[in-house]
Amino acid sequence: MSEKKFNFPGFEQGNKNNKNPQKGPSKKSGLNLMWVIYLLLFGGLIYMWTTTSTADPIKKEWSDVKDQIIPSGDIDKIVFVRNEKRGEIYIAKNKLEKYSSQFGGREPKGGPQFYFLVSDAFNPENELGALRDSIEGEKFDIVIDQKNNYWGRALEWITFPLMLILMWLIFFRPLKSMGGGAGGQGGIFNVGKSQAKLFDKGSGTKVTFKDVAGLEEAKVEVMEIVDFLKNPKKYTALGGKIPKGALLVGPPGTGKTLLAKAVAGEADVPFFSISGSDFVEMFVGVGASRVRDLFRQAKEKAPCIVFIDEIDAVGRARSKNAGFTSNDERENTLNQLLTEMDGFGSNSGVIILAATNRADILDKALMRAGRFDRQIHVELPELKERFDIFKVHLKGLKLVDGFSIDFLAKQTPGFSGADIANVCNEAALIAARRDKKAIDKQDFLDAIDRIVGGLERKSKIITPEEKRTIAYHEAGHATVSWLLPNANPLLKVTIIPRGQSLGAAWYLPEERQLTTTEQLMDEMAATMAGRVAEEMLTGKYSTGALSDLEKISKQSYAMVKYYGMSKKVGNLSYYDSTGQAEMGFTKPYSDKTAELIDAEVKKMTEQAYETASKVLKDNKDGFEKLAEMLLEREVIFSEDLETVFGPRKGGKDPNKLLKETPIEDNKTENIQEKGDDKQSDEPETTGDLSAEDNSNKTTLF
Repeated sequence: MSEKKFNFPGFEQGNKNNKNPQKGPSKKSGLNLMWVIYLLLFGGLIYMWTTTSTADPIKKEWSDVKDQIIPSGDIDKIVFVRNEKRGEIYIAKNKLEKYSSQFGGREPKGGPQFYFLVSDAFNPENELGALRDSIEGEKFDIVIDQKNNYWGRALEWITFPLMLILMWLIFFRPLKSMGGGAGGQGGIFNVGKSQAKLFDKGSGTKVTFKDVAGLEEAKVEVMEIVDFLKNPKKYTALGGKIPKGALLVGPPGTGKTLLAKAVAGEADVPFFSISGSDFVEMFVGVGASRVRDLFRQAKEKAPCIVFIDEIDAVGRARSKNAGFTSNDERENTLNQLLTEMDGFGSNSGVIILAATNRADILDKALMRAGRFDRQIHVELPELKERFDIFKVHLKGLKLVDGFSIDFLAKQTPGFSGADIANVCNEAALIAARRDKKAIDKQDFLDAIDRIVGGLERKSKIITPEEKRTIAYHEAGHATVSWLLPNANPLLKVTIIPRGQSLGAAWYLPEERQLTTTEQLMDEMAATMAGRVAEEMLTGKYSTGALSDLEKISKQSYAMVKYYGMSKKVGNLSYYDSTGQAEMGFTKPYSDKTAELIDAEVKKMTEQAYETASKVLKDNKDGFEKLAEMLLEREVIFSEDLETVFGPRKGGKDPNKLLKETPIEDNKTENIQEKGDDKQSDEPETTGDLSAEDNSNKTTLF
């Protein structure tokens, strides 16, 4: 059954007790290259500031100098630089005010005020001497000079070697500050080195299996690997061999990376951690080179563990790389990884741990025994596991006295560990926003609503007619889901806009592994009830049932094509669990069968429409009463439905589900006392949530 996905934003909290997980070489104090560069830049800025504090001399043509400036008698001296063919004019100090308008308020004091350039045929002694003799009054001095720019020539010779030296230092020198590779080596010659982070004995992560709540079966599998590394003789005495690899598979946010951190904290052996994307580079051959270097380092540190997170970035099935050839860099990297994991060389004492949430796209050669000997499935937590996860994340939170955790565990079916961590953090933020001294039950309920449905948008402008339509739409969902025995029991209905939806209904689905045709049909009827309710109110259809119709269409096609729930189509399934059909452009059935599938899907949707219509018409008074109550109060709960329609018949009552025997006798005081001893790391918190697993929400766009 295809369901609508809800994406939950997550957060990740680092290990508080491990401020420096990787100890590198101590830095030596002293004047390094960067300080020298900074000093040179600072000196250059000072030089530029001092040299530009006064104006530069103004260029004049020789004709203007000969006809205007020299006859005026304002010149103190003229210095002619023979090798530059340049004449510099110094104006007498008592005559500078006369030329102030030409300088713009910035007189070049102490230097030449004007200069002129002449050709090689110019004879300064004759020309300037004749002009000086022709004027009356005080004569100016004529100085013939020749300047040699030794500094400029020296810079010309030094600049190019300095550039070569700087290029060598920047590109070819190992840059430890960049943190490249396990040994901190960087630089252009080390681009093919492994980028894995090494957690050695005494400097690794402090996360242990005690910090990993739930995941009991997965912990048993990885604890055996840890035990093998600690006590190898226990297994080798019976002829057993160390497993070469273990693959952690599961939905996002279920704690795969956290489990790997716990292995690193428990194993007490060197632990290499790297992401699959770290192998992929734009340079040809870099990925394969990094794989070789990673395993070389691992063999030197054996026994050790190598953890590759998100291995699907490099381990994608080679047949699925559409548009790429056998020379693809990603494919070469995968080939090298396969060779290192099961090649001619021996990797004795090196265990590979990998994590992915897309195991279906991994290459079959990578998945076979001998490379990854075991696959450890890390699934969404069950009720008891959610209870344990809440206990971990509630450590350090200030809760009201007598707070019960089992209520939260029952309110969050389908939530991953990441989602639970997000709920706890969001509840703390909501309580702080309300200036509370402790977090109570309502804060957690509001946090769940906000994560599933989005932020309330009470300021959204909705006309009275639209609001009435929305109220009847949501009341239709609530009525049919309450009266049909196999539909998911309703928890809450609201017509307050949240996120992109104008109204929403929260359900408490039963945590079951198998679903029957009757259950699916009742759920489809409850989903179709919003459209039926709108038609009963206005006699017209609106666009508000978009998400409902999308869900019904996907679900009905899944029932016919995948689950074989149509008698006419028969016990056939066109589902491809291998994912190979994604690359094909043809359907696995004929056009005649496609027409039959469409007809059966249409028949199912019509049956769901008729069921919803019959329920609403038979209970019209209660349905309208519920809609008016929702229109007045904006939010109604399962207690209100029980008041209108009576106790739920046939199906489970959500109130009874939440009030069942507690999972475990606990109080928040005990949890907080345990939490005071040690602050554990938060599980990773990114994930998708299916409406089938979580509190099922029907949105009205």
